[in-house]
Amino acid sequence: RKCCNHPFLIKGVEESETSGMAAAEARDLLTYASGKYVLLDKLLPKLRQDGHKVLIFSQMVKMLDMLEDFMRERNYTFERLDGTIRGDARQMAIDRLS
Repeated sequence: RKCCNHPFLIKGVEESETSGMAAAEARDLLTYASGKYVLLDKLLPKLRQDGHKVLIFSQMVKMLDMLEDFMRERNYTFERLDGTIRGDARQMAIDRLS
């Protein structure tokens, strides 16, 4: 399942692929190493332009961490709703999305 989502989820791959790279180059590799990220990179700007909201599900916390980095890098606002978010904070995040 890991390699289907992003190859950087496999232990040691990110480190071996990005060693010696500049930070900007490593950030680009985060996107272009995965077809799903390439699709997100193309689709999200169009959806944002049209005023759409997007909900992305993942069962893997590490994948959510990577998506969070991706969203921050591209200045997207997002809410993370996972098991680490307390009930009251989760409800506030849901209200902000609605």
